[in-house]
Amino acid sequence: MKLKHLFVFIGGLFFGFGLAFGGMSKQEIVLSFLQLQDYGLLLLLGGSALVTALTINLVPLVLKNPPLGGKFQRRIRALNRRVIIGAAIFGVGWGISGICPGSSLASLGVGNLPILLGIASMFLGAYVMGRFFSR
Repeated sequence: MKLKHLFVFIGGLFFGFGLAFGGMSKQEIVLSFLQLQDYGLLLLLGGSALVTALTINLVPLVLKNPPLGGKFQRRIRALNRRVIIGAAIFGVGWGISGICPGSSLASLGVGNLPILLGIASMFLGAYVMGRFFSR
């Protein structure tokens, strides 16, 4: 296993643990957040965004190059019709099911086996999009 894969694996473990510890692995908590009844996840999301913003802006000031190779550079993405429509579809699916890709895997990790249906549906949706609707 390459060192890069090990770092990705460890990062994924932290991510999954954080989601589960923060309650995002419980559909009822996510749905109550989406219904504006529980703001605990807002703190989790805001804290995560703050840590990420600090990391991606401060680490390049300290390190000349990324430890695992490559170079630091900004990623420019255009906001277009496909992104907006995709975000709307994602939001509807999230609102109906109470899961998103990261939290569904964390939910599986805490023993929620019925979530496998939701995970399979996400893969099916991604497959259909890629097979029939991508450029």
